[in-house]
Amino acid sequence: MNLIKNLLPALFLSLLIFSSCEEADVDETPQDFLEKHITWLADEERGGRMAGTLDEAEAANYISEQFLQFGLEPAGERDTYIQQFTLEGPMVQAMDLENRISRNVVGMIRGEEFPDRFIVIGAHYDGQGMGGAISMNMNAEPALHNSADDNASGTAGLFYLARKFAGDRPQSSILMIAFSGEELGLIGSKHFVEEMDIAPDSIMGMINLDMIGRLTNNELNIFGTGTSTKWEQILSSVETDSLQITTSEGGMGASDHSSFYRADIPVLHYYTGTHDQYHRETDTADLINYTGMRRVLNHVEDVARSVDSMSPSEMDFLESTDQRTMTRMRNGATLGVMPDYTFSGGGFRIDEVQPDGTAETAGFQDGDIIIGMDGKEINDIYDYMEALNEVERGDNVSISILRNEKEMELEASF
Repeated sequence: MNLIKNLLPALFLSLLIFSSCEEADVDETPQDFLEKHITWLADEERGGRMAGTLDEAEAANYISEQFLQFGLEPAGERDTYIQQFTLEGPMVQAMDLENRISRNVVGMIRGEEFPDRFIVIGAHYDGQGMGGAISMNMNAEPALHNSADDNASGTAGLFYLARKFAGDRPQSSILMIAFSGEELGLIGSKHFVEEMDIAPDSIMGMINLDMIGRLTNNELNIFGTGTSTKWEQILSSVETDSLQITTSEGGMGASDHSSFYRADIPVLHYYTGTHDQYHRETDTADLINYTGMRRVLNHVEDVARSVDSMSPSEMDFLESTDQRTMTRMRNGATLGVMPDYTFSGGGFRIDEVQPDGTAETAGFQDGDIIIGMDGKEINDIYDYMEALNEVERGDNVSISILRNEKEMELEASF
């Protein structure tokens, strides 16, 4: 992928922006704009937008069309918005999607003064399809998961911000990225970071939008504030519009910002909270709080523009102290590890042990493979998740691991 060469002529793009503004419904409110796109993405005809399917490809084409309309420059492969990658890993195998092609959608708003420095705003657009192994209704029959809040909301947020920044261009370049494969293990964002041809230190920050559509009691969560010394300063300077913001320092989490954090890039993750419809067929567009979304996205815009006013040297990177597990658990018990989602052998391989967590205290190391927990055999990540969901805080659990092909027993205190 070449973010510098893959450009449409500036004049053509200017005409596109002008044309799109002329064609826009002058009576369309921001809430109407967001509802229009979420309704399309979460419609039953989209089939749940599972990565590696024709439904996902249709959604990728739709996102490309919106990026073109808003005047974004193609920043994918071969002068297009599309960046392809192959699905692989244990979650992919569990969903019977191995070796299928998936795709990120990448557009750029070229900076007026500093085109070679970047701010990334991302959201995953893939959904849960017909459910199955990634559904919270694990034992239910296959059913369409509309995936409205998770994450048509973040995808529509990209459109909202793309239109804003294209109409009032920043001094730095903005990369708008719709990731796929998030639901199967952050595959698309990991691929983007591994393949990008720009230096990580030219990216001043990455802002991730995942589940921003269910604002309740004005409560907004922002993760990653410990990944730069500047985040708290920026957040304290931005108008909150009555949002009740809770911050968390951790740069790791169960969404695409983690891929950028691991490349030493400051990150923020915007999130309006979980709900009873999470990863279920009831996550539908009619439950979205569109007024709340607009307020959240206006906050994101203000934060991004504050970053834009800084230099890359000011936006330093810090390894955050409040690390979060990549796996969302139901009862709060966590081991404090990042799974290796690409591992296809037997067991659950630990990619990274988080500092000061249960695993580090118990003596786990990066690369350890968990093969048993409390006498239960662990064959894959799903066995691990099921076993961990049975653990309560305060439990002591014997865990069998393979380390350098030798079996060991460790005791973990939760």
